[in-house]
Amino acid sequence: MPKDPQRQFLREKEARRLLLEFSEKIGCVTEKTFGHKPRIEAVETQGIEFLFVDGKPLIARLDGIFFPTLIFSEAISFLPKIVVDMGAVPYVCNGADIMAPGVRKITGDFKENDFLLIIDERYGKPLAVGIALFNSQNMKKIERGKIVRNIHYVGDKIWSFIKNQ
Repeated sequence: MPKDPQRQFLREKEARRLLLEFSEKIGCVTEKTFGHKPRIEAVETQGIEFLFVDGKPLIARLDGIFFPTLIFSEAISFLPKIVVDMGAVPYVCNGADIMAPGVRKITGDFKENDFLLIIDERYGKPLAVGIALFNSQNMKKIERGKIVRNIHYVGDKIWSFIKNQ
């Protein structure tokens, strides 16, 4: 039986640097989002690094990219949103990238490579976090093809790790 990954508290200076880097990418205010002196722990498992903020796995890093986990409601509320039709939901929740025909609505202004939150049209529930392959103006004009790369979705190994914490 594999043992649980070890958590390691980060030094205050390193934690502050990582949270600032993350906040700038998301577009949120570090102190408002994380509080005055959050306790940051790092855990690496299955090739993914997690940052636990005050005991909760709120941030993940995969391939050198920090992104909010789907349970980090304060951070994902800052992200532009892509609303997908209900027919796309099972595909998105199995890791498929977001294709233009399945998109019902795009809200917010963003640039290429910005993070996006993918939600379903019926309930408005978060399904995935993705990376924009185009800016918002161009994406609204595209009628076919891949427009968002899916990096974290309900049911993936990040989701499974979070739910077991």
